[in-house]
Amino acid sequence: MTDVLRSLAAAAPDGVDRAAEVGAIPLPDHYRAVTLHREDVEMFAGIPSAEKDPRKSLHVEEVPLPELGPGEALVAVMASSVNYNTVWSSIFEPLPTFAFLERYGRLSPLAKRHDLPYHIIGSDLAGVVLRTGPGVNAWKPGDEVVAHCLSVELESPDGHDDTMLDPEQRIWGFETNFGGLAEIALVKSNQLMPKPAHLTWEEAAAPGLVNSTAYRQLVSRNGAAMKQGDNVLIWGASGGLGSYATQLALAGGATPICVVSSPQKAEICRSMGAELIIDRTAEDYRFWKDEHTQDPKEWKRFGKRIRELTGGEDIDIVFEHPGRETFGASVYVTRKGGTITTCASTSGYLHEYDNRYLWMSLKRIIGSHFANYREAYEANRLIAKGKIHPTLSKVYALQDTGQAAYDVHRNLHQGKVGVLCLAPEEGLGVRDHEMRARHLDAINRFRLP
Repeated sequence: MTDVLRSLAAAAPDGVDRAAEVGAIPLPDHYRAVTLHREDVEMFAGIPSAEKDPRKSLHVEEVPLPELGPGEALVAVMASSVNYNTVWSSIFEPLPTFAFLERYGRLSPLAKRHDLPYHIIGSDLAGVVLRTGPGVNAWKPGDEVVAHCLSVELESPDGHDDTMLDPEQRIWGFETNFGGLAEIALVKSNQLMPKPAHLTWEEAAAPGLVNSTAYRQLVSRNGAAMKQGDNVLIWGASGGLGSYATQLALAGGATPICVVSSPQKAEICRSMGAELIIDRTAEDYRFWKDEHTQDPKEWKRFGKRIRELTGGEDIDIVFEHPGRETFGASVYVTRKGGTITTCASTSGYLHEYDNRYLWMSLKRIIGSHFANYREAYEANRLIAKGKIHPTLSKVYALQDTGQAAYDVHRNLHQGKVGVLCLAPEEGLGVRDHEMRARHLDAINRFRLP
């Protein structure tokens, strides 16, 4: 059965309606998936976060095919990718994801499907729709799709202005089960979007979570509402989130000030078109004197360096995601009336800053989390139009997902790392070869030799 599903990866539809063909494929009882086990949640007890090893907690195994419910779709996953929530899941931080599944399972009998002793993780996919449940009209078997990771119930009025505010909003594959690091995934049909035709499966699977997150955080009116001419400080500008923020800033007429940690990452930013770059390792910024004490002198040195690059201007928007390590400096260097948008907190959740620099200078801190459906759609549309490009650097096989998560956890990667699921090899799934040829250098910008 896996061979039948794999054949979908190589077949080019060329405009042919494959609904009947794909709809006739018998679904398997089981499929391979990357899982966590509830019984393992204490395996890293007492070990520092940096030393926890995803290769020990992530399993690749056969799991039963879940029941398809109303408004849902089963997707044959050709490729997926590793996000930082993959790392969090794998090291059971900030808490084991089984707590999310238990809470979701109490919502309804249908949601109870998600509360299992194993968790299939992964919040990105590119693939082919296999089946749709009752009430799904926009998608059919054979459609080539990507999925955003917003899972939402929309039974409360709170979510109808901005779906991210729905009290039952969850991140698929992190706070729900049946995620994208698998041969088959279960999604709500309103997670689906058209696959960009000029990209391979692995390229199309890479942008979803991080591109949408960056779009809301930086461009959307729900985030910083970036405008032409803004100076945007981007931490980790060649990384999974920062690489999209850098592209969005450049495409929107803003000026990115890119913070990186090596000459190689600086060169990647220059290749995207960024000119103002700070190598924080080479310039040896140490924002903390010790575990408990920040160093305002370093904030000031950092701010002086920014003004040297910008011709004396301060930062309009800070694209914040490292969190504890950098947040005090971020608040300090933002101009009067400027904005700090924050998500992720990959260096720690307990942020500390001097409120005098926020309060007396009328600055704003905006919390930003993933994206609503409209924002995710707009972000995907920019990919499909070749305005923003994938930042895929390396691709792993499904059975090597533990190593992929380990590399992201140790910051041994750049951009995004992909995972082949049903696709038998890289390079498949391209439908618009002419458009691809126009953008090939940009598509391959992050690829490692």
